Amino acid sequence: MAYQTLLTTIENGICIITINRPDKLNALNKKVMEELSASIDEVYSNSEIRSAIIRGSGTKSFVAGADIGEFLGLSSEEGRALSKRGQDLFFAIENSPKPIVAAVNGFALGGGCELAMSCHFRVASENAKFGQPEVNLGIMPGYGGTQRMPQLIGKGRALELLMSGNMIDAQTALQYGLVNYVVSQDELLNKTKTILDSINNKAPVAIAKCITCVNAVGQMSNNSGYELEVTSFGECFATEDMKEGTQAFLEKRKPNFVGR
Repeated sequence: MAYQTLLTTIENGICIITINRPDKLNALNKKVMEELSASIDEVYSNSEIRSAIIRGSGTKSFVAGADIGEFLGLSSEEGRALSKRGQDLFFAIENSPKPIVAAVNGFALGGGCELAMSCHFRVASENAKFGQPEVNLGIMPGYGGTQRMPQLIGKGRALELLMSGNMIDAQTALQYGLVNYVVSQDELLNKTKTILDSINNKAPVAIAKCITCVNAVGQMSNNSGYELEVTSFGECFATEDMKEGTQAFLEKRKPNFVGR
């Protein structure tokens, strides 16, 4: 599919989605959100795709926030609708049965930080900077930032960043647990691909169930998350991949997973 604001390619089962507005530091406007939603639908539906990377074009920015010009004149109800659309898209990323990883080059601010946090994990370049500066505009994060940030870095650190609007650099993000790795800009895409190449060799059904169960942490009451794990674990035993994986292990060979 051809896009106006995105570039997409598929390499070895990895869909690389590049937000392509470098002159605007890849800011999220209505068109970007619409096309990003369509590209995530493609990740879900295209059997050729095993995983995806979201990145920004250029060397300065992953996504430097939302297009603030689109906020002017919005009513309270229109603001609610804007937030809901963003949350729905980022829920689709978070709940994708296929891994979606953010390769963060440069600024990941506001909606960009929220986009990165909706991905299953993040790899950052050395020049990456993260923050939620919405309070400087008299607003707050609306695409899930107040919910995902505390889960990733803890309540105290999250509240400090949300209320101060301050940015943190890549090494601080690594220390906080917001990102998994920090590499040079030249290594960023290849590092992310290497991780996904390894994941893509594993059983797709099992990968999807890992995502579902981990996403349930903090969202389900009492022992419901453990119960979900029991159910999901049992369901794996009904798959062809489980039979193939165990047989390959016993035969000391590489398994050939088919996603069923």
